[in-house]
Amino acid sequence: MKGFIRANKGFILFMLLFGVFRTAVADWNPIPSASMRPNLLEGDVVFVNRLAFNVKVPLTDHVITHTGEPQRGDVVTFSSPVDGTRLIKRLVAVPGNVVELRNELLIINGQQARYDEVQQVMEPAGQGQVAALRLSEHVDGHARRVQFIPQAQSPARNFGPVTVPPGQYMMLGDNRDNSADSRYIGFVPRALLIGRAERVLVSADMLGHYAPRFDRFGMSLRD
Repeated sequence: MKGFIRANKGFILFMLLFGVFRTAVADWNPIPSASMRPNLLEGDVVFVNRLAFNVKVPLTDHVITHTGEPQRGDVVTFSSPVDGTRLIKRLVAVPGNVVELRNELLIINGQQARYDEVQQVMEPAGQGQVAALRLSEHVDGHARRVQFIPQAQSPARNFGPVTVPPGQYMMLGDNRDNSADSRYIGFVPRALLIGRAERVLVSADMLGHYAPRFDRFGMSLRD
């Protein structure tokens, strides 16, 4: 073993530093599901800034210091408070906000989001396709595309009103009828935030023989 370490110490040091970098500074996150459609697609790989909110002890959720405040509209990676699974969703409400959904419409602190630019599309679903509606959702001067699937059997089209507790955040998927988010797993404590997704690094069409989607390379996820 000692001989192996001596012969490979450069590689071992590189792997250790690489591991620290990925767990404490920056990371990448593949998108495996449709929960963030239409903004993130299956086969996207996003760059995650792990220093956007916290500095943590590598390989743990122990926060050393805060580096920035999570903002409504951020696309965030975090550990599920239910089972620790890494998830990526949009942060829609910060501590103290009163949140509700009424027939899919998002309401923050009594102000309903504005919706326009309605587009009907066909989305993959199992072995077939399903009709979906895409709209621009305007909240606090920011706009993002969201998607609804009218025929989906979603129990969470109405939610709240609830007040987000101190030190916790509410997450929703942009694909509102196909997302296991805070409506199901609860609010997310700050210590479980991993980082902010900044942009798409690369993308491959998982349903199209993994053909590269060059138009998505480097695409920003910030407003």
